[in-house]
Amino acid sequence: MMNTKAQSHWDRVYSTKDADAVSWYQPEATVSLNLISRLATDASSHILDVGAGASNLVDGLISRGMRRVSVLDISSEGLAVARRRLGADANKVRWIEADVTKVCLEAASVDVWHDRAVFHFLTEPKDRAAYVEQVRKAVRPGGHVIVAAFAPDGPLQCSGLPVVRYDPEGLHAQFGAHFELLEHIEEQHQTPMGSTQHFIYCHCLVH
Repeated sequence: MMNTKAQSHWDRVYSTKDADAVSWYQPEATVSLNLISRLATDASSHILDVGAGASNLVDGLISRGMRRVSVLDISSEGLAVARRRLGADANKVRWIEADVTKVCLEAASVDVWHDRAVFHFLTEPKDRAAYVEQVRKAVRPGGHVIVAAFAPDGPLQCSGLPVVRYDPEGLHAQFGAHFELLEHIEEQHQTPMGSTQHFIYCHCLVH
């Protein structure tokens, strides 16, 4: 089942704006790449990038030799942008068009779950609970979860939608005792429009 309202919103964004013109655009996903590279020491580690859209993270993972990369997004348009950009390398990636709170993922199949700026769009407690349940199911015990969201002084909205802002403790609290907070990283993201957005990345170990 797909959230058609959300899908329509994001399809419209990716079909009417250039990928490097949206506020979340990064020429290189440096913080995410460094974190994942440190955790996924085996090239066969399964990395799932959730809500990736047209992110360049997948390019960086492939260039670093990662062989099992899955990209999930609710927007077919966003995924299409990334696939066109990658060209022949797109065949090295598993593409999943789905709502992360509803998708059927194989149990204990993911080594590193990565999400930059999806979770903070989940303003309803039931949607956050569904997301966390998906993570608990899909990530193997001993696997890693990286979730980035706007910090307490970050924007109140993104792409015209409300968001929930978090400090590290508040973000970790959404996930619970099965997730051990190992570290958090702060990022001052420079948008293409010249403004600065404060992000918090939380890295958890799954028990």
